[in-house]
Amino acid sequence: MPQMDGLELTQEVMATFPKPILVVSASVQDRGSENVFKLLQAGAIDVFPKPLAGLAADYEKVKNELISKIKILAGVSVFTQRRRIHQSPFSPPVTAIPPTSVPAREVHPLKVIAIGASTGGPQALHRILSPLPADFPFPIICVQHISEGFLQGLVDWLEAECQLPVKIAAMGEFPHPQAIYFPPEKRHLELDRQGRFYYSQASPVSGHCPSVTVTFESVASVYGRSSLGILLTGMGRDGAAGLSAIARAGGLTIAQDEQTSVVFGMPREAIALGAAQQVLSIGEIAKTLLGLKKSQHF
Repeated sequence: MPQMDGLELTQEVMATFPKPILVVSASVQDRGSENVFKLLQAGAIDVFPKPLAGLAADYEKVKNELISKIKILAGVSVFTQRRRIHQSPFSPPVTAIPPTSVPAREVHPLKVIAIGASTGGPQALHRILSPLPADFPFPIICVQHISEGFLQGLVDWLEAECQLPVKIAAMGEFPHPQAIYFPPEKRHLELDRQGRFYYSQASPVSGHCPSVTVTFESVASVYGRSSLGILLTGMGRDGAAGLSAIARAGGLTIAQDEQTSVVFGMPREAIALGAAQQVLSIGEIAKTLLGLKKSQHF
């Protein structure tokens, strides 16, 4: 565009006349992928891969998926976003988030945090992960539904924005404190009996591979009452049954509330199952994680 690029346009729209924005992009690597996630940070809701060949037949293959995504996002309510002032990813946030304590319950040592998200997830993950300090003492396992080809861009963007290292979980690796893990594309991420990561090529669950529920159920099996499950914004029902498994195992479970969810589908399903012990805003979830570092238990 002659007057401004896509990022400037997104910032202007979200600051003056906010509307749901879907990024259609062929940029799935290098600098282009970084720009995609800057657009999401500026207020765009989701990203959709543009067929690289640009042929009519290629667009026909993705037509129904694109139409479905547009219909869903057309019903999303968005809010005005003030333009961000650039700051180092390692500098304190402009508005400090005071830690809050987890509500009183039977005390168990916390050993792992599992987070699942879909539509609106990259922004939500950024909100709760970027304030965490470099010495945050628990491993964090995340599953984010995202279009094929954009996962590494998401990991690289969060790595640049967070003080904790962010990476794709390696086969056979133990989850270590002070690290954030994601599954590889097209693989479920689970834990074996010794607690090491392994990949599964099982069928999609609720239409997704990787699936939030598969990872949550594995975390519940290995860590039981020492696990914390958090289900964030997203359409569909993936993760609801998994959050229920963590709750049944004695762990703590949190669902994002409707007011701060871009799409309330996944949290709503978990709440309907009785799987969410707490329903919190995204800001309250961020405060809860900071409070966990202080207490070391929940």
